[in-house]
Amino acid sequence: MSGVGKKVADVAFKASKSIDWDGMAKMIVTDEARKEFSSLRRAFEEVNSTLQTKFSQEPEPIDWEYYRKGLGSRIVDSYKEYYDSVEIPKFVDKTTPEYKPKFDALLVELKEAEQKSLKESERLEKEIADVQELKKKLSTMTADEYFEKHPELKQKFDDEIRNDYWGY
Repeated sequence: MSGVGKKVADVAFKASKSIDWDGMAKMIVTDEARKEFSSLRRAFEEVNSTLQTKFSQEPEPIDWEYYRKGLGSRIVDSYKEYYDSVEIPKFVDKTTPEYKPKFDALLVELKEAEQKSLKESERLEKEIADVQELKKKLSTMTADEYFEKHPELKQKFDDEIRNDYWGY
């Protein structure tokens, strides 16, 4: 096979090898998202399979002699001449160079957002652990122990008492 079809099939095949489907599947949380993801993967694999089967093979050559016997040589020679004169233009990709810098910038932005998200996740996990620990100790904790962990609240209450403000 030659031309655009082969190139499309090759690109699709390479793209399918570089997709980390299992890695993406691990990040999905909800059942609805899992269903959508599996539908996307199935559709991608169907398209990729179609591209591989249809565009990866050379077309069968035309048996001009067979048609000459049934239609006559003059009309078949005319069709053959037109068929041979058809030139399929080469594909020139003008879109990728235009969008590649934008895509690369988005990738950098994505990495930064990923780092922020990971830091925020760590902070939230630590906060959750602290709250769970506090929840366990709350029934036996004294005010002094609580204020030791939260000195800003102790300062606030001390200021209110000092200023004779009792909340009403």
